[in-house]
Amino acid sequence: MLDLKFIRENPEIVKKGISAKGVDFDLDALLALDSRRRSLLKEVEELKAQRNETNNQIAKLKKEGKSPESIIQGMKAVSQKISLLDSEVGETSQKIDYLALAIPNLPASDVPVARGAEGNVVVRSWGEPKSFNFKPKEHLEIASALGWVSMETGSKISGAGFPVYKGWGAKLERSLISFMLDMHSAKHGYTEVWPPAIVNRASMKGTGQIPKMESDMYALVADEGEEKGSHFLIPTAEVPITNFHRDDILDEKELPIKYAGYSPCFRKEAGSYGKDTRGLSRVHQFDKVELVKFVKPETSSEELERLVQDAENILQALELPYRVLLLGSGDMSFAAAKCYDLEVWAPGTQKWYEVSSCSVFGDFQARRMNIRYRDSKTKKTEYVHTLNGSGVALARTVLCILENFQTEGGTVDFPKALKPYLGL
Repeated sequence: MLDLKFIRENPEIVKKGISAKGVDFDLDALLALDSRRRSLLKEVEELKAQRNETNNQIAKLKKEGKSPESIIQGMKAVSQKISLLDSEVGETSQKIDYLALAIPNLPASDVPVARGAEGNVVVRSWGEPKSFNFKPKEHLEIASALGWVSMETGSKISGAGFPVYKGWGAKLERSLISFMLDMHSAKHGYTEVWPPAIVNRASMKGTGQIPKMESDMYALVADEGEEKGSHFLIPTAEVPITNFHRDDILDEKELPIKYAGYSPCFRKEAGSYGKDTRGLSRVHQFDKVELVKFVKPETSSEELERLVQDAENILQALELPYRVLLLGSGDMSFAAAKCYDLEVWAPGTQKWYEVSSCSVFGDFQARRMNIRYRDSKTKKTEYVHTLNGSGVALARTVLCILENFQTEGGTVDFPKALKPYLGL
């Protein structure tokens, strides 16, 4: 969330940033509540000071053997008013906290301002789209013919959007996960982790998934008597991994902290109506290797570029042609301040598919989760900056491998980097 003091002192900047994100939010209503709370707090403090002074007078009268009864009776009304004001302060604070959670992070100054995807800018590309001496097939036709992927089986046992991988399809999925984790830990310096696939509501709130995107999440009831939404299946490993350090004060010497973690991911894709949902392009359960960083504020911009490069290295090793897009303000996530998407070309479907999204959040998530570090010079605690990115996501990477490495005979040749993992 944003610092309330910053909002109070820079309302026009915040309004501009909210508008750039395409979010409808009444900032004036929040500021009015904030003003009311400060006014109430001032009144409470004055009444409490009056009560303390009166208590001293009562003690003095008692010491002198005089009756303080008239003063005591007069203070009852003051105490009652203090109680009522304290209650109103609490209610107002709750309203402010609830509204503050709905304010998106502000776009960084170098992010193009645009309503939607039209603001995205291609900043670089790698590799050439593959050409074939035959008409390339789409991934699902290839995978179905080989018996590697069955959307029908998944639909029967779970519902639409839950693919089942079989044989070499399952082996490809597992090999990609191992390959990516090995590269990120051995070559990129990340600590490998394996997080839970179920998180509580506080964790989802901390990374900014709720309340904004709650309709896209699979909500659970963890224990008898709890309401639905006390826990969730994770939409990405970003959620549990970033919450590793919720309420922690980190040692400055530890930073940057870098984690790479595999997890299954679950998303209802409630807003996907009308989008391409064929095959593996948009599914409700998929695997992903996630990269998460905790860094000092002054290094976060540099760390974002390194994060993107770490994801690019995976795609280069897999020999997949891709492009890097700097997202415009209206196409970024609720919590991101700046974001790059990596898109791979699929020659069968003739489309670019996003396989990685790398974002820097500033202290937006850290404030929600109270993640700080102690400055070695000032000894004061400061909020860390958080970053995360897919390193990279499946099932679209599988989709792109099938279409880029297909043969005329209907089989699939694999990237050289994967062959040892596949036992080839």
